[in-house]
Amino acid sequence: MFDFLLTEEQKKIREEVRDLVRWVPRQMIMDMDQDKIRFPKEFLKEAGRRNLLGCRYPKQWGGRDMDWVTTCMVVEEVGTLGYIFACVFGVGAELVCDAIILHGTDEQKEKYVKPLLAGDIFAAECLTEPRGGSDFFGTSTVAEDKGDYFVLNGQKRFIVGAEGADFFLVYARTDFDPKTHPHQALTCFIVDRGPGVEVEYLYGLMGCRGGGAGRIVFKDVKVPKENIVGKFNGAYAVFNTMMIPERLGTAAMTIGAARPALEIATQYTSRRKAFGQVINQFQGVSFQVAEAAMLLDAARSLVYATSRAVDAKEDMNLIRRMVSETKKFVTESCQKVARNAMQVMGGIGYTNVFPVERIVRDLGLASIWTGTNEVMSLITAHEWYREYHQNLKARQARNYELDAAEAEAVDEKIYE
Repeated sequence: MFDFLLTEEQKKIREEVRDLVRWVPRQMIMDMDQDKIRFPKEFLKEAGRRNLLGCRYPKQWGGRDMDWVTTCMVVEEVGTLGYIFACVFGVGAELVCDAIILHGTDEQKEKYVKPLLAGDIFAAECLTEPRGGSDFFGTSTVAEDKGDYFVLNGQKRFIVGAEGADFFLVYARTDFDPKTHPHQALTCFIVDRGPGVEVEYLYGLMGCRGGGAGRIVFKDVKVPKENIVGKFNGAYAVFNTMMIPERLGTAAMTIGAARPALEIATQYTSRRKAFGQVINQFQGVSFQVAEAAMLLDAARSLVYATSRAVDAKEDMNLIRRMVSETKKFVTESCQKVARNAMQVMGGIGYTNVFPVERIVRDLGLASIWTGTNEVMSLITAHEWYREYHQNLKARQARNYELDAAEAEAVDEKIYE
């Protein structure tokens, strides 16, 4: 972490998070990776007891009135325990809370946010479906208006926390007119675990185990109207704001998850000898460690620059681009960091004698979930072109195209 970016108050909170990290038993990490623990309720309860969940939310609802820079620092530190710890920490305390804090009623905040941030109850976000992940508006889950309540039917999959959550944030189609624009056809609901809510399948994952990731089926679930988050047929607004915590939070936690791999590899290559000398004296080793350190610093710089943009409430199109490119760059960079760490450690890095192999497995998820990196590229390209053409005159101090020796050769500038 760059200490110079943090205030004294933020540094104190960081020490609180590090104390939580030290509290986590080694066996909990082992048991989660072996799926002996299917959802780390004790960890979340302890984080809530220490008032570390949702630190950027108002104190009125259990937060600390902090900002996005603080949040990214917190989830980076939590991520050092393992990527899945940060995933379950972020899903409830950031994603679900964000939706209710920004779009929900005071009654919803009192009933769901306060106990969630206290670690008394747990939540999960339900977005991905068997027939589509990034195709948010293609949802086939439906909620029919029955007067005082809705009846929800459908299914969601790859839901982190499916096994342990007490309630779910669910997006469903509520306007069935084919002429209605998809942006105006969905509603966001709070759905309590209860009759009709069934976890039908738990996934065997390559990494990030122990988060209770599963497929949830909703069968004729009664959802009271007071459980609508935001406006009826207004899920798009909720979805839009949640893309910030989903993707920026993912980037920050990925840095934390990759950091131990670099530290372990640095220590190992400072002690391991071959051909009569410590192997960090070989450029084939030290250059890979240097690249990993550079990528981690670059990733962190982008995360905190984007955090400042969000805190400053910059233009949403700019934030959308920055968040998307941050998520893509950071996750791919951190995957490279972990692979470099394994490579310089040689065969022992491929075993479970060191945790690097688990880190490599865990980070495979980073570029897939909360929107694939291909979708991040799509968004970045769209927003960049729009931004360029809208602000062309304002951003260019001069016409740089003319700064070429043959700039006047107009017959050579063929565009069709």
